[in-house]
Amino acid sequence: MSRVVLVTGVAGSFASVAARRLAELGEDAGIGKVVGIDTILPDADLGGVKFVRADIRTPVVGKVIAVEDVDTVVHLDLNPPQRGRGSGKELNVIGTMQLLAACQRSAQVGKLVLGSSTAVYGSSSRDPALFTESGLARSGVRSGFPKDIVEVESYVRGFARRRQDVIITTIRSAQVLHPDIDTPLRNYFKNPVLPSVVGFDPRLQFLALDDALEILVQAVANDRPGTFNAAGDGIVLLSQAARRLGRPLLPLPPIGFAGAARRFIRAMGSDIPPDLHRLLTYGRAVDTSALRDIFGYELTRTSEQTFDDFRRSLRPGILSALGGRA
Repeated sequence: MSRVVLVTGVAGSFASVAARRLAELGEDAGIGKVVGIDTILPDADLGGVKFVRADIRTPVVGKVIAVEDVDTVVHLDLNPPQRGRGSGKELNVIGTMQLLAACQRSAQVGKLVLGSSTAVYGSSSRDPALFTESGLARSGVRSGFPKDIVEVESYVRGFARRRQDVIITTIRSAQVLHPDIDTPLRNYFKNPVLPSVVGFDPRLQFLALDDALEILVQAVANDRPGTFNAAGDGIVLLSQAARRLGRPLLPLPPIGFAGAARRFIRAMGSDIPPDLHRLLTYGRAVDTSALRDIFGYELTRTSEQTFDDFRRSLRPGILSALGGRA
């Protein structure tokens, strides 16, 4: 029997691409229909996706699930706040609670795929070299988007205890780095000058768009219960990234870095979420062996390859133009 898939947050750049990919695969992946839901109209062409304008923070989402006979929910409506902490918290946490309540009431829903984030591990000086799925955050999850993700996953675990018949796959992804996908690190690297923290050179990981999409497709098409880290193998130091981009680092003191960096980037006509400062200080890296050994997916791009693909999409930075080596 063909699946009816609901994708939340479909106006987002990644969610819109993911929903369209699922719709294009159709019966090849056992998918009969894809329904996309969001509060605003997507800018991207959704192809064969049926769009429903609705807010997952309201009971309307339950009606959409019932009317469309949804049996598979892909929750991708989790994002760092861009303007004000309150709206992000409300959408991420309250929206997830309402969505889970609707899934619990539905006898039809048999699978939930959660697009989580490696932000659940936080970022601190006490972090291990690699976080595994059983690892706990050492610090940096007491506020902002990381705290949202911790709460969201907690609610999903509670839902799993109440609905043991539902297959739940949680994908903890590093940030997708691609010119067309709106992520904090993409926006940060596009700036002509990159604020950094004096005395720190964080380790960063990235996820290729094709890998992110294929992992999602496999989670929908096959039964892959569990929690899985997803990030390109290896790491890229911030200093290496800046050198390859040809963009100078602007060292700032650790105290007050978040506010100073955000003001500086806003002066250049861009913006970053306030939570990014901890990642740009301490970095973060995760182990992906469970994705390979248990989930059954072999990543096609390393973090370094993903970064270099992204770098080639940008105009050379000022240091490259002056003859600096990348």
